[in-house]
Amino acid sequence: MAAERRDFYEVLGVPRTATAEEIQRAYRTLARRNHPDVNKEPGAEDRFKDITEAYDVLSDPKSRRKYDRFGAQWRQVPDDVEQRAGARQRAPAGAGFPGQGAGFPGQGAGFGGRGGFGEEVDVEDLLGSIFGGGQGRGGDRFGRGPVPGADTQAEITISVEDAYHGGRRRITLPGGLGGRTREYEVNIPAGVTEGQRIRLAGQGSGGARGGPSGDLYLVVHIAPHPRYKLSGRDITLEIPLAPWEAALGASVPVETPGGVVRVDVPPGTSSGRRLRLRGRGLPNPRGAPGDLYVQTKIMVPAQLSDAERRLFEELATVSSYNPRGDR
Repeated sequence: MAAERRDFYEVLGVPRTATAEEIQRAYRTLARRNHPDVNKEPGAEDRFKDITEAYDVLSDPKSRRKYDRFGAQWRQVPDDVEQRAGARQRAPAGAGFPGQGAGFPGQGAGFGGRGGFGEEVDVEDLLGSIFGGGQGRGGDRFGRGPVPGADTQAEITISVEDAYHGGRRRITLPGGLGGRTREYEVNIPAGVTEGQRIRLAGQGSGGARGGPSGDLYLVVHIAPHPRYKLSGRDITLEIPLAPWEAALGASVPVETPGGVVRVDVPPGTSSGRRLRLRGRGLPNPRGAPGDLYVQTKIMVPAQLSDAERRLFEELATVSSYNPRGDR
């Protein structure tokens, strides 16, 4: 693995004099950041494995002593050799082991000067407690209190109508490493916008040592709609008009996410004109709602009846209007 080619202390980002608490704190931070349930970036799973292996070695007093003395070859050193090396280090000057100095060749400052670990730390216990695997078997071996679980994030897609009205919805999300799905009852607030996050308290990763679970944050995406276009809380839609409605003016019913409203089209309205209906966009529980913009589009019949054709021909005869006159 990559950790075999790198110094384990470098993998965890701690000095060789780090205490047990510092090593565990560094591991907890890095493991949460790189766990495959949380980090979907390429290489995160490999980093997580390297971090776990480094912690597995450095959290065990015996394996840490061997690693400090022999480096990357520590696994190949028999235990009795390590024990003799430790005995030479502890023996007073001149007391046995003729010809040996006060320390073992290649040894650093010595394990005993760091403050020691006390007891071992169960890596499976720690992992399970951080990422939702239960409360652990051995309790807190360092005497610390509960540890909250990690927050997690997922994405959901809702309709424009759901964003406008809000309400409770049942959603299904894929699970973690096991691939299992989970269902949630989600209260979608009325007026939720693209990219807004909905917090589900206590639905994230499980806590450690009786600590509370983290939260699950749902990032909202609003699906494209065939009629409505969103820009923040503003809604734009297109309204088709007959030529006489645009010319004479009209009160036209328009369907919006909030229901049918009537739009007063001023006389002489051209195609593409935007009419604003203040406050008819997405609601805002903390401020002013968005606006509704109606964009006009003048339509003509694909086929004319005889009467319609005579009237249009008469209009063409009597009207002096030239829409290209100013160009």
